[in-house]
Amino acid sequence: MKLSIIIPVYNEVETILEVIRRVQDAPLEKEIIVVDDGSTDGTGEVLQTAQGEGIIVLSHKVNQGKGASIRTAMARITGDIAIIQDADLEYDPSEYPRLIGPIRNGRADVVYGSRFLGGAHRVLFFWHSVGNRVITNLSNMLTNLNLTDMETGYKVFRSEILKGIKIESKRFGFEPEVTAKVAKTGCRVFEVPISYWGRDYSEGKKIGWKDGFAAIYWILKYNLFR
Repeated sequence: MKLSIIIPVYNEVETILEVIRRVQDAPLEKEIIVVDDGSTDGTGEVLQTAQGEGIIVLSHKVNQGKGASIRTAMARITGDIAIIQDADLEYDPSEYPRLIGPIRNGRADVVYGSRFLGGAHRVLFFWHSVGNRVITNLSNMLTNLNLTDMETGYKVFRSEILKGIKIESKRFGFEPEVTAKVAKTGCRVFEVPISYWGRDYSEGKKIGWKDGFAAIYWILKYNLFR
């Protein structure tokens, strides 16, 4: 099975080439689709050196957000399985075989990599973990799924499932939106444990408390009003 790895990136000049190298090292047939979302720190220039066989680099002139970047990449997917890969080294591409296993074995259509099922992780923010569980539980109440980590950056899809979903949100609303829409398809959803090396704000972490409140809005919007 061929993988399409989507890497949305915004101002990650220090990490993007290492992320691409780690993705390339995964021993699977794959294509890498990187979307530079209007970076202003030199990420775009660095990506031009990485473009080549098996690596497609797309770009937005201005920053639009993670959801918009994924939507741009979706039009170029040719693989059987699509994986979302963040560009900040918090998630480990060596775990791809575990993530795609339920799909390859015919047991799942969508797989979420959970940071809360016992995988190794860097110890960081307590209140972030509390907020994540609150948001995940609210999402579960409305989707009738029993996820442990709705906001995970590792989401894996049979490509036809992802292509069949119309993504509307541009920024971090992608996570609750795609979860709501996956639930409405009735497809088979699995979770697997993953490791997680979270960053702190001095290292460039971008998610803040405002994004938590925004997530609640997106959960309500896409579950109750769509």
